[in-house]
Amino acid sequence: MTDKIKKKNHKVESDKITASTRSAFNKSYRAWFIKALLRALTVIVLVMLAVFFIIRLVPGDPAVMVLGEHADEAAVEALRQKLHLDMPAGQQFVLFIRNILTSFDTGISIKYGVSCRSLVLQYVPVTLSLILLSMLITVVLTVILAFGAAMHRDGILDHMIRIIPAFTEGMPVFWVGLLLILFFAVKLGWFPVGGVGSGGTAFWKSLVLPAVTIAFGQIPPLIRSLREQLIEVLDADFVVTLKAARIPKRQIFIRHVLRNSFVPTLMLMSVNLSYLIGGTLIVEKVFAVRGMGKLLFDAISNRDFPLVQAVALYCAIFVVIISLVTDMIAHRADPRMLE
Repeated sequence: MTDKIKKKNHKVESDKITASTRSAFNKSYRAWFIKALLRALTVIVLVMLAVFFIIRLVPGDPAVMVLGEHADEAAVEALRQKLHLDMPAGQQFVLFIRNILTSFDTGISIKYGVSCRSLVLQYVPVTLSLILLSMLITVVLTVILAFGAAMHRDGILDHMIRIIPAFTEGMPVFWVGLLLILFFAVKLGWFPVGGVGSGGTAFWKSLVLPAVTIAFGQIPPLIRSLREQLIEVLDADFVVTLKAARIPKRQIFIRHVLRNSFVPTLMLMSVNLSYLIGGTLIVEKVFAVRGMGKLLFDAISNRDFPLVQAVALYCAIFVVIISLVTDMIAHRADPRMLE
């Protein structure tokens, strides 16, 4: 009877400690989340300022740049009024912010004559699909290659995995894309040369080569980071203990090794996210994919600065949101980051 009471008291004390620890973690996590959210909002505000003023700091009259130097003065003045360029800069900025807060729009596209938001929403699904597919390829190849390198440390496979992907890191993304087109599309005929297919299978098949091109630039630093973390965790005492207890290797790797190793690599992927999106816009141009990249290049070539502002703003906000979500996942997975 006494033993039962002791066990019961021990369980109560253990539950109290667990509840206290969980409460302290939730409190620290809330404090961190509020600070992270404020930082994200600050970045978004700074992006809005940059998007508005950088266009206007370019020398010359935007209306003249759009219509040409030999355009009629009345047409130039009419366009300036349409774009609210006849207002003082302060009033223009207030109108710009009001449009973003009320309709999440930067105005009417000069070339297309419709709201920039509708154009972005029309083109963004293709770009998001391409980004998601490239991230999936990046994560899968990074885990497989980094684990292979870590398990064969300092062997031939390890050196090959570390050296070969590094070649693609120094190659321009458009050149990698052209090589993939020549080999897999033109010579082998496995994938379309360019464009976006209609229908489920054709759509995703047309995005494979662009996604692989984008992933090539992201994989080398992620492999190096994850390999180092895997080696460090594999040498840890608790992993040696789990192996001695004859826990299945797959369970040790998935539940313990990979979880403890992936957080730093996840943070590195978050930092590289802006480069990923920038590379996506360029790769879309190489493969003639009708996404945000095409929309941006068309807007620049047509001097459609409301549309340039919209693409830049939406891309920046997407980067900030994904970075915030990634940080949340990383801090949840590793509570030590809250310290």
